[in-house]
Amino acid sequence: MNSLLKFRRPLSSSLTSLSLQRLSTTLHYVFEEKKEGTSFIHPTAIVHPNAVIGQGVSVGPLCTIGPSAKLGNGCQMHPSSHIFGNTELGSHCVLMTGAVVGDELPGHTVIGCNNIIGHHAVVGIKCQDMKYKVIGDNNLIMGSCHIAHDCKIGNNNIFANTTLLAGHVIVEDYVHTGGATVVHQFCYIGSFSFIGGGSVVSQDVPKYMMVSGDRAELRGLNFEGLRRCGFQVTEIKSLRTAYRKIFMPSNTNSMGFDERLSEVEHNEDLGSVPAVCSMLQSIRDSFTENRRGVCKFRQWSSS
Repeated sequence: MNSLLKFRRPLSSSLTSLSLQRLSTTLHYVFEEKKEGTSFIHPTAIVHPNAVIGQGVSVGPLCTIGPSAKLGNGCQMHPSSHIFGNTELGSHCVLMTGAVVGDELPGHTVIGCNNIIGHHAVVGIKCQDMKYKVIGDNNLIMGSCHIAHDCKIGNNNIFANTTLLAGHVIVEDYVHTGGATVVHQFCYIGSFSFIGGGSVVSQDVPKYMMVSGDRAELRGLNFEGLRRCGFQVTEIKSLRTAYRKIFMPSNTNSMGFDERLSEVEHNEDLGSVPAVCSMLQSIRDSFTENRRGVCKFRQWSSS
């Protein structure tokens, strides 16, 4: 028995050392390839020979890349991430563990540059309407998010975990969602807006605004987001004044909603500020044909 134990110990130690060595190799393959500037494909990955792979691409263990996929330079696929269908990834995109992009369908999934697809997030898979999907540049899509058919996603957006976008949703630029956000189909989410965690958005969110709740209501302007994105103090003050005149009138019976909008548009000081004009246009667009109107505000009149 003692001799058997003596024999097993060095064998176990050897296996552990070998396993750790393999694990270390797997964990550091991305960093090694960045130094060499060449692509790396792990031996356990399945990459179709017709797939187009850019320079400096890193494909981790147990990944899958289909025949019609195109990966830009510097893309990284973490273990067990997959790309299917007619899918294009811009340069320096990252698919975290378990992420799935594209599907074998007569559609086209296009993702711009510098996007991060989070753990187990799913983008562009088969759905009830097999049309085109488009995602811009520099977006962070965290784990377990869902972007449905015919959505259009702009640039520099951050979708926190479990953000769910229904079909035909349009998200502009620099939008930030909290976790477990749900957006109804055909809604527009304006640039520089913020959606609080756990919100159910069933109507449009105009530019620069913050919403939360079920159903989501306007909660004011996204001041922190505006500051972080470099808006000037004078611009923010003008936006605040315009917002209060439209959504927080001192006398709700004095004018209807359209009248309040027109008053701000013709205001000598506010009407000349580009950011205010952009916000006003975003609000008006939400009431055009086939749009859903804007999220309600508690102090609105019935008009």
